[in-house]
Amino acid sequence: MGRNLKFSIEKVFEGARLGKIELAHGIVETPAFLPVATKATVKTLSPKELDEIGTQIVITNTYHLYLKPGTKLIKEAGGVHKFMAWNKPVMSDSGGFQAFSLGLGAELGEGKFKYDVGERPKKPVMERKAYVNQDKVVFQSIYDGSYHELTPEKSIEIQEALGTDIIVALDECPPPSADYNYTKESMERTHKWAIRSLKAHTTDQAIYGVVQGGIFEDLRKESARFISKLDFDGIAIGGAFGKDEMYKTLDWIKEELPDKKPRHLLGIGTITDIFNSVARGIDTFDCVGPTRIARVGYAYIRKESGGNIKNKFRIRLTKKEFKHDFQPLDKNCDCYVCKTFSRAYLHHLFKSNEILGLRLLSYHNIYFFNKLMREIRESIKNETFDKLYDYWMN
Repeated sequence: MGRNLKFSIEKVFEGARLGKIELAHGIVETPAFLPVATKATVKTLSPKELDEIGTQIVITNTYHLYLKPGTKLIKEAGGVHKFMAWNKPVMSDSGGFQAFSLGLGAELGEGKFKYDVGERPKKPVMERKAYVNQDKVVFQSIYDGSYHELTPEKSIEIQEALGTDIIVALDECPPPSADYNYTKESMERTHKWAIRSLKAHTTDQAIYGVVQGGIFEDLRKESARFISKLDFDGIAIGGAFGKDEMYKTLDWIKEELPDKKPRHLLGIGTITDIFNSVARGIDTFDCVGPTRIARVGYAYIRKESGGNIKNKFRIRLTKKEFKHDFQPLDKNCDCYVCKTFSRAYLHHLFKSNEILGLRLLSYHNIYFFNKLMREIRESIKNETFDKLYDYWMN
């Protein structure tokens, strides 16, 4: 059975790739950012709003949708596109990251729990609720405490029922502190699961395999070679590690990856990460960061508005300095929020616990990322990506 994915590269400049991914529900121009629709919704935003601010594709969460409302109900609705009233492409993850974040990640207090809002916690965020063995992940529902098993076959079955355009093979994400032996064992498990995922796949949905291998160069290269040789439509790169390790990893594996397949970096989405990853040939990214930090008062601002690496290109509107600040949120942004509301008003909404504040900052932050990705694509096309990189990163 043929699969619904066609990938073309239109231009490569300074390592950055300009391309298109043609899927059953539309075309995604790359490089592209995928807002996270964990439970079939990008929190606080409607599909109409996502469309009007230029969102091309979203990614949803297999683990959460399996538990609530359940795969059977979504399939009955006609698939996740009809269920959430979104007629553009949707990607689904495998549930593999939950094996880490609810398992060893929770037990060790490691991982992406703070999502770029604060420091890594010094103690576990939650009691461990997931365990991995050679065949499957056994996890406890965060909703009702019931126990479930997730095998590669089950993950594919769930994603096929969701009807997403791109599905992902089940993988294991090892903790950053894992030693070489555990990481190698984990990688080999991911490889076995990749083969099982492909065998279980029966639809024309595109399917990506996941490169693992932790912070070890030889393992990363081995994993990239192994996954690249399998019959996947695209390559996803997983892991939970710091920026320096991530950039090293991308440098290690870029020569091992096939040029003619799209490359997705899982769970990454800061400004510096996007620029540095695009420069290393990555095509798509997903991250909860823009909407998650919006809900605690952070707004992204452009370089010409005072954004820089030191302040992470953002301001926090809950600070008292914005109480009497009647400037637009970002005078160099042309989104609805920036053209309509002052920083003082947005500060008031958050101090008054008004839901509108969460919605407006989420709207602005996703618009910010979509506009930035358009500028990156244009710069690759015009062979000025190096100049755009220097402008934002220096």
